[in-house]
Amino acid sequence: MLKISIISFPGLGIPEFKINSVALNIFGLEIAWYGLIITLGMILACSYVLYRAKQNKIVTDDIIDLAIFTILFGIIGARLYYVLTSLSSYDSFWDVFKIWEGGLGIYGGIIAGALTVYTFCRIKKYDFLMFADMVCPAVMIGQILGRFGNFMNAEAYGSETNLPWRMGIQRTYFGTPIGETIYVHPTFIYESLWNLIGFILINKFYSRKKYNGQIFYMCFAWYGFGRMFIELLRSDSLYICSYHAWWTKISVIVGFVFFMLFSTLLIINFVKSKKNKSI
Repeated sequence: MLKISIISFPGLGIPEFKINSVALNIFGLEIAWYGLIITLGMILACSYVLYRAKQNKIVTDDIIDLAIFTILFGIIGARLYYVLTSLSSYDSFWDVFKIWEGGLGIYGGIIAGALTVYTFCRIKKYDFLMFADMVCPAVMIGQILGRFGNFMNAEAYGSETNLPWRMGIQRTYFGTPIGETIYVHPTFIYESLWNLIGFILINKFYSRKKYNGQIFYMCFAWYGFGRMFIELLRSDSLYICSYHAWWTKISVIVGFVFFMLFSTLLIINFVKSKKNKSI
């Protein structure tokens, strides 16, 4: 069954239109917009890292090898993170592997990807922090585009609101509208825009970085801060317990930890640089 939703942005003068989560149907095989958009994000992210690698005179083949392993283990990590935080939603062990039915957690992908990059750098004798500076803005590219995959699925939206930029959503059953239209925060757009702003600002600063790791710390401090607040608006959050309060939302907690950890690292290195200049 095709998943078709009716979307509108009445406060912005955009009337109702239909979106289909399935982009193509080839001999009965459904190819979702989400998958196509994520794939495009991966291609652009890899292109960005290749661009930065040339500036650092790093062998292209090494970047391609890194991309293959990082994408593979990143997807596994994202799936594992989602599964471990929503075990009650699976009826059998085999349901865990049905990734095509949805269920990825970005933080799991980030952690698994970081471990992959670290391992790769240890094997190849590269400076991990230098590589992290190249890779982290690429992760932001993936999030900028990836959230529009959520849009095509009419998911990852927020609580109901009457704000001018509210988004109307109505589900359909075989093309027939069911239920009432709800008006919600388009939180996937919030996150996409937050990452876009961060990507632009951080890349403007890139050539002026003072030490390896500075871009890495900036990216995740920025992302953690924004995700922490955006997650407060989400209506489909994962929780650490059955008591569904804002402070039990996993992504709020992880976002806060990311912001505090990487902001602290930025401050520590800033203080160190000041002390070195004064000596």
